[in-house]
Amino acid sequence: MTIRNTVEADLDTILALIEQKSINTVTLDRYRQYVAEGYYRDDWTWVAEENGAIQALAIWWGGPTDDYPFSIDGLYFVGDGDPVPVWTELLKHAVAARPADAEPPEYHFFLDSDWQDKPDVVTALETRAQAATAVGMTAITDRLRYEWKPAYGLPERPTRLRFEPADDEAFVDVFMRVSEGSLDAATAREIARVGVEASARDELAMYKSMPGDRDWWRLAYDADGELIGFQMPSANAGGPVVGYLGVVPEHRGNGLIDDLLAELTHQLAETGAEHIRADTDFGNVPMAKSFERQGYRNFAVRRVLSFPEA
Repeated sequence: MTIRNTVEADLDTILALIEQKSINTVTLDRYRQYVAEGYYRDDWTWVAEENGAIQALAIWWGGPTDDYPFSIDGLYFVGDGDPVPVWTELLKHAVAARPADAEPPEYHFFLDSDWQDKPDVVTALETRAQAATAVGMTAITDRLRYEWKPAYGLPERPTRLRFEPADDEAFVDVFMRVSEGSLDAATAREIARVGVEASARDELAMYKSMPGDRDWWRLAYDADGELIGFQMPSANAGGPVVGYLGVVPEHRGNGLIDDLLAELTHQLAETGAEHIRADTDFGNVPMAKSFERQGYRNFAVRRVLSFPEA
């Protein structure tokens, strides 16, 4: 078996495999769009070949300015027998190509809320998860996916806070403060890997690289001028997203997360957003309840496989 990056001559085979969607997130339209925009690249896409014929395919996703891909978007198989060993070798090859200090990659599955009641989905997930586990992605985080649409109605706009723009250093500072006691698993993993300040700066750089407008970001203050938290409306390739928001520890428990989310929703609605999407970990109950209070609806689940904290 030979493992290599894809080349232009593989395009017809890649498109034929993508049509076998299973639980992979890639569609034909998405593939063409993301290739054009730099989210998918030949040097981030690997195939396993036997006797000159492609047996399996791994498509990875990353930002247009990234040096390495961040997550797996699809695993495909057309060979005979068990796909897990072949997928495992594909993933080992891709992971080994990364520098030791690069951010560990993840595998994201986008699932319907009732996915566990669908045997074909369960099987498709389990086989891919076995390959990911074999290369060390043993940590599992399930995230609730929420969506707001204009038809759901806007939440009441908050009046007890004022929202102001700020420079990058101010956002680094509040990121660091909000990360204390965070219920977000990805934040905890990143802090364990690089420390609080480096994690905050990495988050800031990541959000600045997204299609959302940096000018949307706001710090939130109460009537006495005390910093309450921040919110960062943004967008990805799929459209507007909540991005990031949080309340500093000393002001948690007062329902202020609702104010941040309501203001953010109004901001994005004013840009003409036809939908706003957001994820939160299953364990982040306060955030999930805030989404529901502000009119967001749970429409799916994201399962994330990742390398455990060191």
